[in-house]
Amino acid sequence: TGARRAVLLLPAGLALLAGLDAALLLLGLPAPVDADRLPRVHGVLLVLGFAGTLVSLERAVALGARWGYLSPACLGAGGLLLITPGGLRPGGLLLVAGAAVLLAVYVRLWRRQPGPALAVQAGGAVAALGAALLWLGGLDVPRLLPWLTAFLVLTIAGERLELSRVGLLPPRAEHAFLACSGAVLAGAVAALLWPAAGTLLLGAALLALVGWLTAYDVARRTLRSTGLPRFGAACLLAGYAWLGLAGALWLVYGPIAGGPRYDAVVHCVFLGFVLSMIMAHAPVILPAVLRRPLPYHPALAVPAWLLHLSLALRVLMGDLRGVEWAWRLGGALNIAAVLLFAAVAVSSSVAAARRSRTGPPEPSASSAPSAPEVSR
Repeated sequence: TGARRAVLLLPAGLALLAGLDAALLLLGLPAPVDADRLPRVHGVLLVLGFAGTLVSLERAVALGARWGYLSPACLGAGGLLLITPGGLRPGGLLLVAGAAVLLAVYVRLWRRQPGPALAVQAGGAVAALGAALLWLGGLDVPRLLPWLTAFLVLTIAGERLELSRVGLLPPRAEHAFLACSGAVLAGAVAALLWPAAGTLLLGAALLALVGWLTAYDVARRTLRSTGLPRFGAACLLAGYAWLGLAGALWLVYGPIAGGPRYDAVVHCVFLGFVLSMIMAHAPVILPAVLRRPLPYHPALAVPAWLLHLSLALRVLMGDLRGVEWAWRLGGALNIAAVLLFAAVAVSSSVAAARRSRTGPPEPSASSAPSAPEVSR
């Protein structure tokens, strides 16, 4: 089962590599593949082709029905078609199909066990389907950015609500969360129809949601732990800070369709927030999905630190202060952080699988404990 699910992740991995290649081209740096198509599909490829496949695969596993795996299959295949020499329409149609099946998965999960966390995640699926349809209809990524943001922000926030409810949240906290999440989706829709008002609503809603997550997420308590809980909490809280900065930029500057501020908003959301969430959850989610171990190792903190420090260089100095070398160097180090995290995670998983197959070494006669020691 784990091997079959891993096959569905292969297109997501290729989409990630293609997206990183496109990032090098957009930074004006040498890239392994120099294709004009890649920068055009960079955003949709990474959000729907890569992250969308990860989200839909995890939801299909939770559903436990075979038809649910059509969602990651379509999203992954659609991402692959976007980077092939053929037309963009077939890939776009598969992205629409994958997002539609993801929404159907949430409907089935809702019938099984309704709840506010699931409702918020379903709202994210609605945003994903809307983004795929609008992109297929010819809208460019800057106008779709609020929809792509709502997809991943609501998906992740819904998962965090589910974990926060373990601490018995008061009813008013859940109501506030639903209001913030609904405002994020409403802001994404309004930003398409009335860009100025909708962007202001989206920025304010993201700031309110970040405030809620910071106040109620269990990460505030687990930050004082050690090992994996501390690592995950640090990634989560750092991600909330970047999402808050994106919301503040939208709230202050309104619609942003290009230039340094656009670069700042995009990468605050999708690198600072989304990728930090992926790093935080990978040691827990991937073993459950792929049935392969991914034990926490302190080396995982290295790419996480590199991601946030390089993003600070790129956004705070490069984008917001106009220092070009900081923008370019920060972007290159962002890519290095993603690749380093993947390499550390794969090597850690392979080493753990090897240890589980070989088992602990049998003790020799000279090292065997005596009877009194065993009794103790």
